[in-house]
Amino acid sequence: MSFRTAVLTSLSQAGEAAWTALLACQEPGRAPNPFLSYAFLHAMHESGSASEKTGWQPQFLALWDGTELAAALPLYVKSHSYGEYVFDWAWADAYHRNGVEYYPKLLSAIPFTPVTGARLMARDDNARAALVALLCEQQEAVGVSSTHVLYPPQAQAETLQGAGFMLRSGVQFHWLNAGYADFEAFLASLEHKKRKNIRAERRKVREAGVTMRRVRGVDATDADWRFFHRCYRNTYAEHRSSPYLNLDFFQRIGATMPENILLVIAERDGEPIAASLLIHTADTLYGRYWGALEHVPCLHFETAYYQPLEFCIEQGIATFEGGAQGEHKMARGFLPTRTWSAHWLAHPAFADAVERFLERESGGIDAYMDELNERNPFRE
Repeated sequence: MSFRTAVLTSLSQAGEAAWTALLACQEPGRAPNPFLSYAFLHAMHESGSASEKTGWQPQFLALWDGTELAAALPLYVKSHSYGEYVFDWAWADAYHRNGVEYYPKLLSAIPFTPVTGARLMARDDNARAALVALLCEQQEAVGVSSTHVLYPPQAQAETLQGAGFMLRSGVQFHWLNAGYADFEAFLASLEHKKRKNIRAERRKVREAGVTMRRVRGVDATDADWRFFHRCYRNTYAEHRSSPYLNLDFFQRIGATMPENILLVIAERDGEPIAASLLIHTADTLYGRYWGALEHVPCLHFETAYYQPLEFCIEQGIATFEGGAQGEHKMARGFLPTRTWSAHWLAHPAFADAVERFLERESGGIDAYMDELNERNPFRE
């Protein structure tokens, strides 16, 4: 079957209905991944948060079968490696030291979002194979140094491996709902010391006079969004960094995908002092951003972990993905989960060097996973 191919510089060129229909068939039996939704990605682009100006030039690949969008790949031309969470700075430095240009490169990922989800979006295996072939043609045609596909499901990573990509694995920490009746039932499943520490952390927040308010996206006001954005910006400033996302982005997702949003707002004496933003479906909660205007001991844990865990238990949500890295999450009931990325480098000598590096790194990841699993936080 032959498809009509296109390179999309805006999701509006695909249309919301076509994009949503394609997304709906990616994981049968599960709610569509909210970060791949038209609302989320379009907000990234239209707000200017992920745009050519910020080093994220959209060049999505698309295959059409008549008027049906048969396959698509989120793809960006990148002029840097910020906001990716799979680090290739050492590779870029090696290119630079040898007088070879590393940027621009091609990147398939959700901007600023280390969440596993379909990258080779397709209605069937034939369309997916054609999409992979188009990606290989595109990376050769545009003359980039490399192509990187971040956080695909393992099966899609292996498909890319078959097309000449090198695989890399990493570790995240996810909480799994064992059907807990309430938060106390979850605590009862943990080792005594970890259970005691969580209770102590929550008590410190209460004793500081802080109360918590959970706001569903459908109930969030413009004032809530403006406050959250203040917290988000302040926390970046405290870490001497610049925030990736602007207020327009948050307001856009608040308006277009409110059913997927949870804000947790911490207040003292009736005034908000901190907030976290989480994205969710019926089966998965994703921790995203947190910020505070003042320091309260353990408030981050309460706002970004314990309140969301209570929400998962109350709503019957099966998984809470806590975001990138964070070995400290294990003490709060999160378990290690392997993630994947796939990489193609045009330069043969550098590709060979990276392949050897990835072989060594993979052994280290395996050992790290074994070590983490030996430190299971739950009672035997």
